[in-house]
Amino acid sequence: MLAAAPASRLLRFENFELDVRAAELRKGGVKLRLQGQPIQVLATLLNSAGELVTREELRSQVWPAETFVDFDHSLHNAVARIREVLGDPAGSPRYIETLPRRGYRFIGTVERVGIEEPLLSGPTGPSPEAPAAPVRGKSRAILIAALLIVVVIAAVLVLVSSLSHRAAATPSVRSIAVLPLDNFSGDPAQEFFADGMTDELITDLAKIGSLRVISRTSVMRYKGTKKGLPEIARELNVDGIIEGSVIRSGQRVRIQAQLLYGPTDKHLWAETYDRDLGDILGLQSEVAQAIAQQVRAQITPQQQARFNAGRLVNPEAYDAYSKGRYHLWNQFGMAQSLNTAKTYFEEAVRKDPGFALAHSGLADAYLYLALFRHVSPASSYRPAEEAVRQTLTLDDSIGEAHDTLALLSWRYNWDWDATERELNQAIALAPSYSCAHEDRAAYLAFRGRRSEAEGEVATSLQLDPSVYSALTETAVLYQLRDFDQLVEAARRGVASNPNEWFEHFYLGVGYEGTGKRLEAISEYQKAVELSGGDQDATAALAHAYAAIGRKAETQKILRDFQQKSANVYVSPYLIATLYASLGDKDAAFKFLEKAYQEKSLDISWYLKADLRIDNLRSDPRYQNLLTRVGLKD
Repeated sequence: MLAAAPASRLLRFENFELDVRAAELRKGGVKLRLQGQPIQVLATLLNSAGELVTREELRSQVWPAETFVDFDHSLHNAVARIREVLGDPAGSPRYIETLPRRGYRFIGTVERVGIEEPLLSGPTGPSPEAPAAPVRGKSRAILIAALLIVVVIAAVLVLVSSLSHRAAATPSVRSIAVLPLDNFSGDPAQEFFADGMTDELITDLAKIGSLRVISRTSVMRYKGTKKGLPEIARELNVDGIIEGSVIRSGQRVRIQAQLLYGPTDKHLWAETYDRDLGDILGLQSEVAQAIAQQVRAQITPQQQARFNAGRLVNPEAYDAYSKGRYHLWNQFGMAQSLNTAKTYFEEAVRKDPGFALAHSGLADAYLYLALFRHVSPASSYRPAEEAVRQTLTLDDSIGEAHDTLALLSWRYNWDWDATERELNQAIALAPSYSCAHEDRAAYLAFRGRRSEAEGEVATSLQLDPSVYSALTETAVLYQLRDFDQLVEAARRGVASNPNEWFEHFYLGVGYEGTGKRLEAISEYQKAVELSGGDQDATAALAHAYAAIGRKAETQKILRDFQQKSANVYVSPYLIATLYASLGDKDAAFKFLEKAYQEKSLDISWYLKADLRIDNLRSDPRYQNLLTRVGLKD
């Protein structure tokens, strides 16, 4: 509650001095530009130093005539202005502590000088010339008491009315989509920076468990869109929409963000943030916290601590990191894009070795280079693991890094306990991080835990209603070898995204698994064409050829693989599937053993589900391999 002590004329803290009567804030005797509501808020906080001043108390002191909706925006702006003048960052405050959804507390030491006496409008006692009038004085006291009661009742009614107005005026927001921030820098080359700011804002909001945040892959398709917000909100099934812009000028960056209620396009909140580029991580956290406060999202003390832990970063390192993320996600899976991303992440690490996110990006680049078979596991696993371990040493609260470590534990180390532990930790730290839910869905299906896997698919579809979550559904059905359902899901995927080769690949598997081999060949051919000759799609086509008696074409593909292996990495597991297709079991097991020895990432994805090696499953050598990998019960 507000302190009941008389207000002081001068309030001093460190080298600042607030003259309450003159409404002036001075620093070292020099008047600072702070006036209006911000200086009134500061005076209220200083007079109650060390105590919580609630939002309602501030409203009654400074905004007695305004609505709650206006008050929210005005209070936020006032505190932001005070912080700017005092040089008091929200992430690591020296003076003003924010207590989310409650109010503020001045945490510095305040010296009070002089008592501000109230101005008197007339004499306070009876005139010496007039005799005392006890009856009249008693009536006056009763009248004053009655008036006070009326005032209190009126104030309560106004407060209840205002609260009701606010509840009616401010819609409930439990889910949010951050639309791609516009690049207003006047330089198209800064597009990567705006996209990176969008990514990081999504990532920060995804840490809040009480808020459902739509993934990057789903919102990026609205970049430059002309669609109205109600339509976008309906398509993404969200309440809130964040729109905004980024202006980069030298080493300064300005973000303008606004929150709108999507179904009605109602404006709820807007703010502008201006910061040095080196404090970009703190800026991103501040924006995310402001949004969370506006939608009244519950933030745990642990989440609040992570928000406040933002560090300064080398601006050149952040630039390189943003470019790395840009290339990692654009043309995802292509060797050139992934290698370019890796180069940028390496540059970011060199320029700022303590920048945890740069190490995390580098780990992802190495991992995906191996997952898409652009390099051998031996050349990628060690640097990927080293990078992710370094990330977690610097900051173990990065959910994406735990997800990367889970994939390394699954696909390379075959450590099932570590995989599940890291997936759970990734989701605990970033509940709306869709990739972790997608990876967990696929892993649970790989382990044969169907109901749990389907639950994760449902969650991932809520967070990422795009082609990538649709692919998660088909991947889960593939691991479960549910070929009938796989056909249906892959057909939907092909219809919605006909240029995604993975959907054609999985549709081919579904057709082959249900005995429709000619249809399977057609889909595999499309997958090979759209992927630019991906090894997996090509090996699947070779297997289907052999299944209908066209073994000469299978043998030709096998020779091509063997020739290519002299210059580029070719998965020994996929060569094993070709020999299995041709009926040469001894050669197939020879290459399966080679895949086992090199810790092929294909082993931990295909060994249980792949119909290309069905003719090997009854062989004792296959059972022995399952045991050594740790997959046999």
